[in-house]
Parts: sequence; C-alpha cells; structure tokens
Amino acid sequence: MTSEVPPETPTEAPAVKPTETLAETPSGTPATTPTGAPPAPSPVPSSDARERERRHAQRAEGWSIVWMLVALLVWGWFAFLMLADYGPEYDGRAVCRGPLVGPLPEGRRCEDAWRAWPALLGVLALATLTTVTAAATTVYAKVLTRLAHRDRPSVPLSGGPGAPSRG
Repeated sequence: MTSEVPPETPTEAPAVKPTETLAETPSGTPATTPTGAPPAPSPVPSSDARERERRHAQRAEGWSIVWMLVALLVWGWFAFLMLADYGPEYDGRAVCRGPLVGPLPEGRRCEDAWRAWPALLGVLALATLTTVTAAATTVYAKVLTRLAHRDRPSVPLSGGPGAPSRG
C-alpha cells in the first residue's frame, strides 16, 4: 500500500515585500519608489514654477514701492501740518505759526481742525503705520526675489578657487 502525501497547501500567505515601481522624474528619467508612496518632490522647480515665483516677487516689489510712496506722502503731509504757517494773512504773512515753529496760537482765528493735537497724532499714527507696512513689504519682496533665484549657482565667499585671499 502506498500512501500518497497530499501536496502542502500553505495556511498562511507568504510575506509580500513591497514591489518597486518606476516613476518618472521631471527630467524624464525613471526613478524607483515603493508602491503607494508618492515620488519625492524635485529639489529644482520647473520653469513654470520659477516663472510664477519671479512674477510674484516682482508684484511684491511693486507693492513695496507703492507703500514707500504712500508713506512718504503721509510723512510730507505730517511735516506740512507741523511746520507750515496758516490762518489769515497780515502784511503778506500768515498770522498763525505751525505747532513746531512758533508758540501755540491763542484766539479763535488760529483754530484749525487739522492743527489740533488729536488730528496731528492721528496723522503721525497713519505715517508710522504706512512706514511699517512699507518696510515689511520690502523685506517680503526681497525674500521672494532671493527664493526665485535660489537655484542659480552661488559665488563662493572665501576659500574657493579664484576667491580673493585675505592677507
């Protein structure tokens, strides 16, 4: 009598190792990544992304220039209110002096809503706010410009070939 041994059937599924699939990189060369994992982002942005970054940096730089001009106008307005003479003229000269130039005017003829201290402090606050906004926008524009040009080769500061020696 011969006994036949039935073929073994696995009771457990064998451990499956993740297979590697081919994915294309932006340069067109295949790269291997584990199944299910997205490919790693490319360290060099595409030309469309670079162009978009450059346009965004130019737009931010334009806004920084606008904010600087607005800040200069508001500071000029504040300086005019503080220094310029105003009011009715007597012998070709204004009777009332600016708050920083002469003594505080007395009397009704020198009352002016824009020369009162609450209004002057409001204009000063507006000038300060526009100056801070202009400075922040300028810094933001400079950072964006540097980021837009980050993939260009950099010039060695020291120690490289052709670098000037300190001595």
